[in-house]
Amino acid sequence: MTHDEHSRSASGRGGKISLVVPVYNEGQGLYALRDSITAVMDATAYEWDCILVDDGSRDGSWGIVEELSAADPRFKGLMFSRNFGKEMALTAGVEHAIGADAVVCLDADLQHPPEIIPDLLAKWEEGYDIVATIREKVADYSLVKKLGSRTFYWFMSRFTDLDLPPNSTDFRLLDRKVVETLSKFTEGSRMFRGLIDWMGYKKTYISFCAPARSQGEPAYSVKKLFDLAINSFTSFSLVPLRLAGYLGLLIMTVTVPVLGLMVLSNWFLGANITALAFFTVFNTLLIGIVLCALGMMSLYIGHIHTEVVNRPLYIVRSRAGTWDETQ
Repeated sequence: MTHDEHSRSASGRGGKISLVVPVYNEGQGLYALRDSITAVMDATAYEWDCILVDDGSRDGSWGIVEELSAADPRFKGLMFSRNFGKEMALTAGVEHAIGADAVVCLDADLQHPPEIIPDLLAKWEEGYDIVATIREKVADYSLVKKLGSRTFYWFMSRFTDLDLPPNSTDFRLLDRKVVETLSKFTEGSRMFRGLIDWMGYKKTYISFCAPARSQGEPAYSVKKLFDLAINSFTSFSLVPLRLAGYLGLLIMTVTVPVLGLMVLSNWFLGANITALAFFTVFNTLLIGIVLCALGMMSLYIGHIHTEVVNRPLYIVRSRAGTWDETQ
């Protein structure tokens, strides 16, 4: 079977695959990543390249990216001017995957095993536009992260319009049409896989078990994960704004009878309830309603401000490797 015959299935899929790997302080593991990716991709008949996006690393990761790019032209590098976050690193890598028939996004710490990539490609060849992955378990996840993850997916599945199965990951294959659609999105506050799932293209899932990190520390702290969860929730759901309204209605529903009872007790039952007590209770409830509503509204106003300012999603400071002029 020739290269062209193998890399084109009955669905008409093309034969170039670009891998996109966000890198943040992952210098210790980049050599192992290079070896794993090369072994896996060379065993396929696809033409391929790998785009390493350095998201403001401080551990010398960029120097290793430059070294890998110089040794193998299939490896390329983008270096951000500062840390813009994983969502923007994925976005930049996908946008620079010019000429790819499909893009595979994976992490640099090998907890997204490159050995799964042939399975993603097989599903893509069957005609799926998105081949996502579900992480069945993680060898070194803490109890806090496990509980946080379950809570996040519970909220997202019930209060947004996204089809986001529990423990789904950014480790996924995207067909060229998905990449082209993604390039039309301009919002600065984004959840990468949320945007992908929102599109509605033909999608399937593959399960995998994530091994423990062999080197380095997780790039995502609990705080960063919490910030991502809040950003994702407010980006895809209006429930917090509705909850503020529901809370106000509930408090009013409870307050009116209570105040009525206080009035009746004071006037007809001889209870000695002072005007100050009435005012204090009622005013405290009103303040709570206002603060709750303002807190929720501020999240959305913040998103509106970000979009109106229309700053670049990321800034590329430097490149490594061989790039086409169109890239």
